[in-house]
Amino acid sequence: MYQINFNHPVHVHFIGIGGISMSGLAEILIDAGFPVSGSDARKSPLTQHLASMGAQINYPQMASSINDSIDLVVYTAAIAADNPEFAAAIEKNIPVMTRADLLGQIMKNYKTPIAVSGTHGKTTTTSMVSEVLLAADTDPTLSIGGILKSIGGNIRVGKSDYFVTEACEYTNSFLRFFPHISIILNIEEDHMDFFKDIDDIMRSFRKFADILPADGYLIVNKGIDRLGELVDGLKCNIITFGSDTSADYSYTDAAYDALGRGSYTLLKKGKSCGTVKLGVVGEHNILNSLSVIALMDILGINSATVLDALSSFQGTDRRFEHKGEIGGIRVLDDYAHHPTEITATLKAAANYPHKTLWCVFQPHTYTRTKAFLQDFAKALTLADKVVLTDIYAAREKNTLGISSMDLLRELEKLGTECYYFQHFDEIENFLLKNCINGDLLITMGAGDVVKIGESLLGI
Repeated sequence: MYQINFNHPVHVHFIGIGGISMSGLAEILIDAGFPVSGSDARKSPLTQHLASMGAQINYPQMASSINDSIDLVVYTAAIAADNPEFAAAIEKNIPVMTRADLLGQIMKNYKTPIAVSGTHGKTTTTSMVSEVLLAADTDPTLSIGGILKSIGGNIRVGKSDYFVTEACEYTNSFLRFFPHISIILNIEEDHMDFFKDIDDIMRSFRKFADILPADGYLIVNKGIDRLGELVDGLKCNIITFGSDTSADYSYTDAAYDALGRGSYTLLKKGKSCGTVKLGVVGEHNILNSLSVIALMDILGINSATVLDALSSFQGTDRRFEHKGEIGGIRVLDDYAHHPTEITATLKAAANYPHKTLWCVFQPHTYTRTKAFLQDFAKALTLADKVVLTDIYAAREKNTLGISSMDLLRELEKLGTECYYFQHFDEIENFLLKNCINGDLLITMGAGDVVKIGESLLGI
């Protein structure tokens, strides 16, 4: 594999440079003095930001973008072999590298690389870690899978030994990383277009844990099923967190304020260590915060700083994000696209002031919808009324004969009031006619469903 020498910058071209992760890696290389170019389907705030830093970006992707000045081409798992730029790079014998391989090589340049993994909660937890390290003035480099308001984006290039990134299991990409400390938040079935079953997923996470060196640390949720398969025989240090009070870090006396924000008594090895107040909602974020507290103890960050940062952290874009209010109707948006995430979000919403809880849900990918159809329906029953959009295809084509109407029928069987509309403007008109003062409206999904709430609010 091509090895980057960070002391000798070369011209790197990114296929799909506007992606949330790709744009962040491009920015890190630009800051390190690398000439960077790239391409994407269309302009976006991320591509325009990179262009302002000196990146040469072409729209759309085309073979002519690959010229002889390019030393390395970086691509994502979504890029097919017949992509014109990828094909041109192969034809010209220009070295190619996956996004995950590049991220792994970047991690090697830091003394303390930290990777946050798990089926759910990666972006929120990575953002929590980031906020605490920023509050502690550690000057970290951050690569986040969402927009963090405090840094005005998804990337921050620092000068210290700390590097923090999300570690996604999809296509086993995190197996190319080189962390010194890893967090595993949870493990469940997902990405079934790649993994065969839960056993396959467990094997992937086990390999990820095996990467850690003997002096490294694995911070892991003790509530993960078959935990022994994941941790037995690991050479690294193991620290557990979870709702079970036998975990190294756990909690008791959980409570929620009028806006659903959690607080709890922190337990370290069963001993009470004071109260933690969070600026984010739900039990899932209590668990996320425990992993962050465990990490900060490893790093030696002052506990008062940790607690202050956790209480002031209000989440990232598209994670229970308050978008605005119209006619007394609160509009939130959430990225949840897996049954467990939907359940966590809607349970958190139950603690939020409202009359009727509306959920506009956009299923994400045909394979996920097919695999979890009944689980999706069960999770969505936590809303009072559900409105469905068409399935957001993302990288897929519908070869499974699945549609949102299948989900609607499952919800109707469970007695939940449910509606389906093909077009966003139909949904907006329906909501304007049927939502009333005091209702809570959540747009939910990993696609572009956020546009519905934004259109209602005129933003």
